[in-house]
Amino acid sequence: MLGNFTYCNPTKLYFGEEALGGLDAELAKVGANVVLIYGGGSIKKSGLYDEVLGKLQRAGKNVAEISGVMPNPTLDKLYEGIEIARAHKADFLLAVGGGSVCDYAKAVAVSVHCDEDPWEKYFARFEEPDCEILPVGCVLTLAGTGSEMNAGSVITNTRTHQKVGHVFLDEMVMPRFAILNPRYTMTLPHYQMVAGIYDIFNHICEQYFSGTDDNTSDYIAEALMRSLIVSSRAANKNPQDYEARSNIMWTATWALNTLIAKGKSTDWMVHMLGQAVGAYTNATHGMTLAAVSLPYYRHIMPYGVAKFRRFAVNVWNVDAEGKTDEAVALEGLKAMEGWMRELGLAMNITELGATAEMIEKLADATFILKGGYKVLDRDEIVSIFKAAL
Repeated sequence: MLGNFTYCNPTKLYFGEEALGGLDAELAKVGANVVLIYGGGSIKKSGLYDEVLGKLQRAGKNVAEISGVMPNPTLDKLYEGIEIARAHKADFLLAVGGGSVCDYAKAVAVSVHCDEDPWEKYFARFEEPDCEILPVGCVLTLAGTGSEMNAGSVITNTRTHQKVGHVFLDEMVMPRFAILNPRYTMTLPHYQMVAGIYDIFNHICEQYFSGTDDNTSDYIAEALMRSLIVSSRAANKNPQDYEARSNIMWTATWALNTLIAKGKSTDWMVHMLGQAVGAYTNATHGMTLAAVSLPYYRHIMPYGVAKFRRFAVNVWNVDAEGKTDEAVALEGLKAMEGWMRELGLAMNITELGATAEMIEKLADATFILKGGYKVLDRDEIVSIFKAAL
């Protein structure tokens, strides 16, 4: 392990088929004015909306609602939510939905009492909150983002075609609690399920493909990836497999609650590339990551060949005897590609709506980070997008 770090994660998790029972005790700890935040209405069809609203009413809460939060929450939607929360004099925000709904709730939480424009402060200058932060709780219905146990938020500015994530340093941005019932994820379409699975996998990869030291965090990451591969195959065959879906949900949380990032650098360039595609196409987040991953990893593999060899052997069980490190590493990426195709993931950006004419704009919209094995220049980014078509 390298460097010094502090680890604190204050989110309380309720996990399992009876997890929603924990909401009663948590509501007793918060103020009277609650804003219920959710997406397109699937929670009403499933009955979850009625269950949650009933608990809020029995707890004596005054409830306002922000509905229609989209998979890629927009800045305009953020402004709308801020106004609703201010008008309601909100004490607490309850997000019921997937990672985008949780992300959105955290963005509202840091913006309601902010005197500045939240886009400029948080997503352009990447500053930290210096105002009161509203507490957030999450009832999760989709496994993928890990937003239920971290301080991250992603917002899309449709005017500038930028999709920007900010991982806040203040632990008060993290949800106070999260309710994780794997049954809630079983109503999702197959496309959303596998997109979420790849989102989980890539979160681990972004933290794994960096550094050269012998790091405990990498061993944990390998175990999480192996578990996810097994569970994803089971869920792909039978989406109603509770054991598989529960393992996927638990892995998603631990993939991005900051644990496996400790003591090491991290990459996140796949996310930068994928978010640029998402900003222009509004494609599902996990699918944008899948579409750019292999071109990116093949490009940087020569600069981190030892880790890619380890990935092949420890995650994909590639036989390394008598082979060069590069050959083993390439076999690992081939095995990963086979798994991705098996799940039915998007394998190129063309099928997500991107075109060759967009590539220069996609490159301009891609933030360049420095934590991975190769710091990309703009020409390399263009080359990767071309390979991803």
